[in-house]
Amino acid sequence: MNISNTCVWIPAEMAVNAGISFSSAPNKKGGFFMTASKSTPKYPCDERMYFLTNPENMTFDDGTRVVTSPKTDIKRPICAGIDVHKSILVAAVCVTDMESLKAVFYVRQFTTSNSDVRRLAKWLLGYNVQDVCMESTGKYWIPVYDILEQNGLRPILTHPKYVKQAKGRKTDFRDAIHIASLFRMDLVVASFIPPADIRDLRELCRYRLKLTYIRTSEKNRYQNSMTVSKVRLDSVFTDPFGKSATNIMSYLINTDPENVSDDVILHLVHKGCKSSPEEILDSIHGYEFIGVQRDKLKIINMHLEDINKCIAMIDQKLQYYRRKYNGIIQHLTTMIGVSVESALYILGEIGADMSVWHDSASLSSWAGLSPANNASARKNKTTTIGKGGHYLKPLLVQCALAAIKSTKKHPYFYNKYISLKKRRGHKKAIIAIARKMLVSIYHMIRENKDFRPIDYDKVVTCKQSPKELNLKNIIKFLGERGVDANTIRIVEKQCSQDAVSQMAAVAPADKKEQEKKQPKTITETTATEQKPAKRRLPKSLPNKTKSLVQLAAATT
Repeated sequence: MNISNTCVWIPAEMAVNAGISFSSAPNKKGGFFMTASKSTPKYPCDERMYFLTNPENMTFDDGTRVVTSPKTDIKRPICAGIDVHKSILVAAVCVTDMESLKAVFYVRQFTTSNSDVRRLAKWLLGYNVQDVCMESTGKYWIPVYDILEQNGLRPILTHPKYVKQAKGRKTDFRDAIHIASLFRMDLVVASFIPPADIRDLRELCRYRLKLTYIRTSEKNRYQNSMTVSKVRLDSVFTDPFGKSATNIMSYLINTDPENVSDDVILHLVHKGCKSSPEEILDSIHGYEFIGVQRDKLKIINMHLEDINKCIAMIDQKLQYYRRKYNGIIQHLTTMIGVSVESALYILGEIGADMSVWHDSASLSSWAGLSPANNASARKNKTTTIGKGGHYLKPLLVQCALAAIKSTKKHPYFYNKYISLKKRRGHKKAIIAIARKMLVSIYHMIRENKDFRPIDYDKVVTCKQSPKELNLKNIIKFLGERGVDANTIRIVEKQCSQDAVSQMAAVAPADKKEQEKKQPKTITETTATEQKPAKRRLPKSLPNKTKSLVQLAAATT
């Protein structure tokens, strides 16, 4: 059946077997002509997709949709699947006969030692295997992946949930065959694994982030010990870990309480400190290191020094990647809210090659910044964002929070945020801004350009809607123009009279509509419970009042 044309001929027997009814009789050839409509999916993973490639589809007159798969379902005639464990590997090579489409599986078990993994690579190459699929089991897949990559193979990693075996049929032998069978038909969702240099950059950036978290935890413990020891330097100094506070705490920890001198404490304070000497001494007098607090503070200081040294060593290693990807980093830093460190962290997560992503939408979905699809029975159950991007998503949210603070110099993201916040709230608006930033980063890296969106001038130069004309704004406007008080009273009196007259004209009609909508009920209320109705001015004032305001402003 040729579905590329707009008119398709269907045999009568096929139509009867499919249960399709036609108002017209079959033609001379014993069939029917049907119109087919071609439609292209918006996204690569559309509901009308059968495989990753875009199939052509058609719709019958009765609403039946016909989807055609590619020419052959076998994408990889020769491939392999590996079931990864801590101490063993079970590999299955799949060889498919393209004429009969029957597959033969060769299964063998290996250990996870380096020599045996290299033997596995040679065994796979003996069957002319190039593509290998494996599960992401903990960290055990990393050495296997590296050795296979070094031996010229193309390993592909997938999440275990995409190749999960049915209950009651799970063995290592069957798992390896199941992975290879799915992989040969391209039914495996591959995980994003960047090149080796980007993996090294990602490892350093994530480790530095973990050390920063540990340092923050140690600082919190340090402050808790200060509070327990009745040292209130955090209420006197802006930064309790600044030079002045650090010198004073070192002096108190290493000196006996009897030998502590106020003059020495004041000498340790930096000259630019805004707090007075009396406030500083008052926050220290009466301190007492209870129990092991002194020893705990010493240990925390030693730990903080070691963490700072480790972070400094990582920063020296990152200088190499800053020089290597200097061009991309310069492009990314043209976007407000993205610093050099943030650009390097983003580069370590998504890589420098954007061809691995179908489009910016797939990148946003991988980062967990796109709404999820959970629809059933024509009802959208939830549209929450995904759980992916454990490192990239918080980083982009921080960049978005920094970008919306620029309200005058670079108000692009601020204006976007304000327009979204009115309708969707703060949290959803920030996620939307983070997604916009990621889409911009995708195009900046792919096209090697600075940040300059198409709608930049339109968004930045957009003007706010004019203010509503009411009595308060009129009085403020006349006061700014220097109108005398008597004229302002006349305008206020005239506006009040016009408003009352309009409300009196509108009240009967509104009262009748309310009586129709609400059922009549008998209620008894006291005089104290009844409250007078609040009168509001109409949104638009009569022309007579407007002319009076213009006349008053013109006289000044």
